[in-house]
Amino acid sequence: MTYDVESVRARFPSLATGTAHFDGPGGSQVPAVVADAVRDALTSSLANRGVVTAAERAADAIVLDARRAMGDLLGADPAGVVFGRSMTQLTYDFARTLARTWRPGDEVVVTRLDHDANVRPWAQAAEAVGAVVRWVGFDPATGELDDVAEALSDRTRLVAVTAASNLIGTRTPVADIVASAHARGALCYVDGVHFAAHHAVDVAALGADFFACSPYKFFGPHCGVVAGRPEVLADLRPDKLLPSPDAVPERFELGTLPYEILAGCTAAVDFIADLAPTDATRAQGGRRARIEASLAAVGGHEDRLRERVEAGLRELPGAVVWSRAGSRTPTVLVTFEGHAAADAYRHLAGLGVNAPAGSFYAIETSRWLGLGDTGGLRVGLAPYSTDAEVDRLLDGLADFLRRA
Repeated sequence: MTYDVESVRARFPSLATGTAHFDGPGGSQVPAVVADAVRDALTSSLANRGVVTAAERAADAIVLDARRAMGDLLGADPAGVVFGRSMTQLTYDFARTLARTWRPGDEVVVTRLDHDANVRPWAQAAEAVGAVVRWVGFDPATGELDDVAEALSDRTRLVAVTAASNLIGTRTPVADIVASAHARGALCYVDGVHFAAHHAVDVAALGADFFACSPYKFFGPHCGVVAGRPEVLADLRPDKLLPSPDAVPERFELGTLPYEILAGCTAAVDFIADLAPTDATRAQGGRRARIEASLAAVGGHEDRLRERVEAGLRELPGAVVWSRAGSRTPTVLVTFEGHAAADAYRHLAGLGVNAPAGSFYAIETSRWLGLGDTGGLRVGLAPYSTDAEVDRLLDGLADFLRRA
């Protein structure tokens, strides 16, 4: 199946500026249909959710549509889809709530491969109740995560793991990790923020108790989502206002939901489903099937460009590519011997090429690699990336090294 990247690009108003965006891991560009959905919700007749007035019913429909859309995207039960301000905020909320079930001496497992949003909330919650934090490292030479099962015990209460590193792209064996956690009677919280932007997710197949993501990484508005197993959520008692709903998932959503943002989330999922559906999935009409077909096509496009980027970087003098895992996302971390990645970032920006430098909150990963808090230059490919943009990136870095 041919992937029509130019047709995809035409749907993003921001790309008309000519800037080459390799900064998608920090937040993707937004298609017009998502902005339209946000605007339409804001300017329509809405009220707080209810069933009496048309405005109340419209708000309720937006929320339920968004839950169904995220359920289709993530292969999860819509009844367990929780919305919040950000993945970080939601993870802190769940960490505080789950910590009430922990006792001194219980254990929580985190990894050096994770974004700090899936490390610090758990470490701080554990410290508050006297639980022990167990760390799982990774091989700096390959980027592959160490065996999580070796860190588990009968005292393990929660395993927090990323589905893919937002710094070096390493994909982890989530299903195996979840199975190991469950065998010990522990829950598993998966950070899917970076993964969900590039690959079809099937939370039910993975068995994850919680799967967190951020719609603004895949063309949506800024917010956070956790798809939890409804039966697990039903056992948790978060802090909430007395008159606020006690039903799942509403009991985890503090205050009135931002209806316009949720409308944008639904539009983003529909946009993904329409990226590259096959004739068969069009005929079938199921959104989940179209999502899977589209993301398979996107994956082929992004992986081909990633290979071009990596091959080009290997030709540059002093370039060190840190993204080396056998299975990885189209995200490449690179440093340059004798040159600061931040200087390369600024040079590229002057050429209209956005590839930022830093550790991007994956502070444990950056330090484990020996890069301190500085990290490196991160090149993130997206469904709208092109061969011509890859050429601009590589030419710009070659020019930077010549001038430096």
